[in-house]
Amino acid sequence: MRYVDGFVVPVPKKNVQAYRRLAQKAGKIWKEYGALEYIECVADDVKPGKRTSFPQSVKLKADEVVVFSWIVYKSRAQRDRINKQVMKDPRLSAMMDPKKTPFDSKRMIYGGFKSIVEL
Repeated sequence: MRYVDGFVVPVPKKNVQAYRRLAQKAGKIWKEYGALEYIECVADDVKPGKRTSFPQSVKLKADEVVVFSWIVYKSRAQRDRINKQVMKDPRLSAMMDPKKTPFDSKRMIYGGFKSIVEL
């Protein structure tokens, strides 16, 4: 079974294209180091819930949109190795300055997941 890193992040609507450019560059780096898939999706049918929801999870503001993303790896060991390499890559470091990113990284939710069903 594969391993997945998942992310949910609020992005100002005016910054979606800048975020897309950043994600394309970052995705190429992850794939270069061996990630199987790198996928970034912008919310299209995501409504606030009564108790919880994607918008509530990131404290979405009126001028923002939710981005849901994931990176797929062969295994947790491969993920740990790849992420260690990616985090040392100067191309990524240059993109991740919190003062210059097109999203609020403080409200990003992320984590690693073992797959339990793959069809």
